[in-house]
Amino acid sequence: MKVLLVDDQALHRMGMRMFLSGQDGVEVVGEAADGVEAIQHSLRVRPDVVVMDVRMPRTDGIEATRRIVAEAPEVRVLLLTTFDLDEYVIDGLEAGASGFLTKDAEPGDILSAIRAVAAGDAVIAPSATRRLLSRLTARMPNAASSSSSARTSVAQLSPREYEIFVEIAGGATNAEIAARLHLAESTVKNNVGRIFAKVGARDRVHAVILAHQAGVLPGLTGD
Repeated sequence: MKVLLVDDQALHRMGMRMFLSGQDGVEVVGEAADGVEAIQHSLRVRPDVVVMDVRMPRTDGIEATRRIVAEAPEVRVLLLTTFDLDEYVIDGLEAGASGFLTKDAEPGDILSAIRAVAAGDAVIAPSATRRLLSRLTARMPNAASSSSSARTSVAQLSPREYEIFVEIAGGATNAEIAARLHLAESTVKNNVGRIFAKVGARDRVHAVILAHQAGVLPGLTGD
């Protein structure tokens, strides 16, 4: 798994490099100090995951994410932010990031998040899920129309697909879903692909938003 580290603080990059370089199956293939370098390195090296700081000079992590995802959609971006949730994070997710964690997360949690993102899962700091959904859906135009469309799409799911969709909406990874529903992880992965096609989700973050619009998780309505 190839990882690119992007942060304007050299000390933070060094600490991350030292930690990740000691992990099995992880190769740190480069570092960048700002968004411009992040874009250049990502398009040249094509890492599996870019661990991206949000606030940086020249080009910030949001614009860098947008450019990277547009030009190299196979590259996944995990945002690391000082704050639990702000407009930067929302913009980053809308730009195509696969998720975010705060910088005070435990090293093991960051490693798990990197592995999850590389595997195609989305990672959202658990404490932010309720506010994230509330603020993302509030920003979407034609909310009533979107909710009706989402409910129609979800109605196409088979009972098993719906069960997995609920787990996805709750933030579970493929491995966690497999364990909870007593399925092979490969079976879950195949179902996830079909579910995304049926509901029109581009990724797991988008799937969570659609689930919220469809009323699949009525408890997540924001404070």
